[in-house]
Amino acid sequence: MVADEPGAAGRLEAAREAARQREVGSYARHIFLCTGPDCCTPEEGQRAWERLKTLAARVNRTPGAPKLYRTKVGCLRICEAGPVAVVYPDGTWYGCLGPENLERVAAEHLIGGREVEELVIGRNPLPREGAGRWLTPGSRAAGADRPGG
Repeated sequence: MVADEPGAAGRLEAAREAARQREVGSYARHIFLCTGPDCCTPEEGQRAWERLKTLAARVNRTPGAPKLYRTKVGCLRICEAGPVAVVYPDGTWYGCLGPENLERVAAEHLIGGREVEELVIGRNPLPREGAGRWLTPGSRAAGADRPGG
């Protein structure tokens, strides 16, 4: 068991505290952005990432907008038309997300809740049950005691 490893309990507690400080459990959406090098050049990926950081800060300062978390990833395994991103829990996959198209996705989807259809390359929505709840170790998501839950 991982928690039995030397020092694991302290590291896990530090990670839980970091998660609390980052308000994990309060996000409505999470965008994962691939920064290449296969779907785009590393330079294109870095430009998109820098723009996304600015846009995410703007989204999170917009009154009434769903709270957004962002993560930079090295590969989403769609190695065409990058930078590629996926927005969860919506499960909307986007291609061609240079800085200008990221601006549209932020305004229309991340704030407005409407997908930017011409940039969508796929969909795989996640169930929304329990979304937005901070689940502490030992707690269970709503419906976890029901069959299929």
